[in-house]
Amino acid sequence: MHQRNGSGGDSGLGDVERVLVPILDVLILALGVSGHSVVVVILCGRRRAPPPRSSPQSSVTGTGTDVLLLALSAADLLLLSTLPFHTAAIALQHWPFGDVACRLFGFLGSACSSASVFTLAALAVSRYLTVVKPARAYFLLSPKRVSLVVCLLWIPACGLAVPQLIFRSVGTPRGPPNTCFFFLTQRGQMIYGLVHFVVGFLLPLFTIAVAYSGIYVFLWVTRHQARAPQVERYQSKVTQTSAMLVLAFTVCWLPSYGLTLALVADETSGATGTSPRYGPFSVFARLMATSSTVVNPVLYVLMSQKFREDLVKLFKRQGPGDSGGVAMAAA
Repeated sequence: MHQRNGSGGDSGLGDVERVLVPILDVLILALGVSGHSVVVVILCGRRRAPPPRSSPQSSVTGTGTDVLLLALSAADLLLLSTLPFHTAAIALQHWPFGDVACRLFGFLGSACSSASVFTLAALAVSRYLTVVKPARAYFLLSPKRVSLVVCLLWIPACGLAVPQLIFRSVGTPRGPPNTCFFFLTQRGQMIYGLVHFVVGFLLPLFTIAVAYSGIYVFLWVTRHQARAPQVERYQSKVTQTSAMLVLAFTVCWLPSYGLTLALVADETSGATGTSPRYGPFSVFARLMATSSTVVNPVLYVLMSQKFREDLVKLFKRQGPGDSGGVAMAAA
């Protein structure tokens, strides 16, 4: 959800876009809000539950991981809260909510998407510490420290989004009026697009790749050593689940960032930041970006046995204290 959101009448898809996009957005909104709400309820229930009877390391790192997952769900829910406004703008083929809302929702969309990938990077680092350096993880990954990290991650995320708040406005020098567009100049659009791609996408993914590479190397080197089979299987499962979360984020957001780079490099796009030649792909990129808010809850349930158990207990109205186990299995 970058500068293309809220733009109307620019894709060349006409009535197909005006009908299809709102239908898909309503589906994404329903699935995303319900999925993340369930995740939040489960994670909050774990935080109220008594500590599991396991090692202190598992209790502390697990709670810290739950804080990161809560932060990820919060960012996605906040991002989903802006979706109905962009949907209405597409259906009406113009932005009817005024200049202030144009700036605010552009800021929120950019900040939330950046906060999501920064949180995924922090989750990957926490996985690395837990598996490779457990003693250090016990000290660093306490709930209070992780909560502080989560708050600090929003500082660069909001920093990347500030230009959206300053430079977005309603109306274009060419094309349809009442369109929520971005920078007035091609140069400004290009600079911001490149900075956002590098800082808000490329560098976090590099951090994630290094962290998971270190985990895989560590597990491969130590697989023949005398280690508890249950612990090794557990660590491998945690790593696999976290890696799938990152892969899903990359697949969902790569078309959006790719389109951003294509638009800023296309001199024919002009001030509106759009080009008819990208019409169908623009709709696809936007759909993939918004669907990222649905992916994480699905992965929690499908790939984490602990989440599936908690989900069953939630619907059976059993207390969260019965969940037991290691909370970190949700990562």
